[in-house]
Amino acid sequence: MSAVHELRVSHGKSGPPPRPRSKVAATTRGREECIALFGLFGCGNLGNDGSLESMLSFLKEKRPDARVFCICKMPDVVTEDFGIETVPIRLPKTKNVARLLDRIFLKVPGKAMDFIHAIRHLRKAGVMVVPGTGILDDFGEAPKGVPFDIFAWCLAARLAGTRIAFVSIGAGPIRRRLSRWLMTSAARMADYRSYRDTGSMDFMESVGFDTSGDSIYPDLAFKLPVPLLADAERSRQVTVGVGVMNYRGWYGFEERGQGVFEGYVAKMAQFVAHLLANGYNVRLLTGDDDDAPAVEAVMAALGESHKQRLSYEPVRHLHDVISQVSRTDLVVATRFHNVVAALMAEKPVISLSYAPKNDLLLERMGLGGYCQHVDSFDVGLLLEQFSRLAENREEHSRTISCRVGKFRKSLELQGEFLLSTVLRKD
Repeated sequence: MSAVHELRVSHGKSGPPPRPRSKVAATTRGREECIALFGLFGCGNLGNDGSLESMLSFLKEKRPDARVFCICKMPDVVTEDFGIETVPIRLPKTKNVARLLDRIFLKVPGKAMDFIHAIRHLRKAGVMVVPGTGILDDFGEAPKGVPFDIFAWCLAARLAGTRIAFVSIGAGPIRRRLSRWLMTSAARMADYRSYRDTGSMDFMESVGFDTSGDSIYPDLAFKLPVPLLADAERSRQVTVGVGVMNYRGWYGFEERGQGVFEGYVAKMAQFVAHLLANGYNVRLLTGDDDDAPAVEAVMAALGESHKQRLSYEPVRHLHDVISQVSRTDLVVATRFHNVVAALMAEKPVISLSYAPKNDLLLERMGLGGYCQHVDSFDVGLLLEQFSRLAENREEHSRTISCRVGKFRKSLELQGEFLLSTVLRKD
């Protein structure tokens, strides 16, 4: 029995291991030496970029001979940050005439050119890997946006004879029916699929998708390195990392978004003020370029009181977040990858969750009693949860350390399977 199949059984799933190869095999050795990575990278979401960094590190170690290029939304940013060749998901529409014609013909000419662009690049690759991220979540976007892009690139890969692997991805929700069809059709074309949690697999099953050949593995970010701090870098006073988010509801473009944001900031500021008043140091954490307004709003709400024990440093990469979290003792966070960073650094964490993925992850870490939903969290209950977490933090840290170790081992098993199947060298 394969390691992948054993993992499925451990999650209460049965069925054959993932399909090892495409029906249409790459035909030349040159293609097998080329790997394409696809995702919404370079857009300021540090969690997404952390998944890319994790996959790049894995490929550099295990497939150093491979030519790797990234298909992404912001190619210039990814090239600058990671030093790799990039290709835009969509061709830029630079000329006014081209834009006008595209609008007149309902964007059909532009979509056709984008599809030709996809086939042209994927003909060079033996495999297209989608590394992590919540790629099968439409975030309320129209079908013609990201859902169509994912479908088009997967269809182009199939036509080009390029294998497709969705690796430790998140799935759901997908609100619009057409978006759901596009995204599930894209996933159906894949030669390998694994999800980062049971919630993602359950969502796919709920929309009628056959997951009998799929697996569950942890988020790819758990393979990133965690810095070891010297004793001189450790504060003698307990420091709490508080991850804030520019949260305006799950679909931030909704009319109620500003009200949601103001309510969230007010409660986070109340919680931070309590920590500062009780002698804790507080480090504000972010996980996306867009989170700066939340930091500014919380600081403004706090005023000048106790600010000598309040710190904040901007971050550019997920490993910056992990490094900052390593300098804390306890964490309270909203963004999923702030929670992930805390666990990687073996810090007990409370999640103010906006999606089931946060709660599912904490449950697997023995912290299922330390969650609230961000839309309705109660500050009084949060203070109670924090008190319990602080009292038992050493025990929680030991449990987290053990389970994160198992996550890393599980990701190593997935890597071995990928190298023997979709990432194999013919």
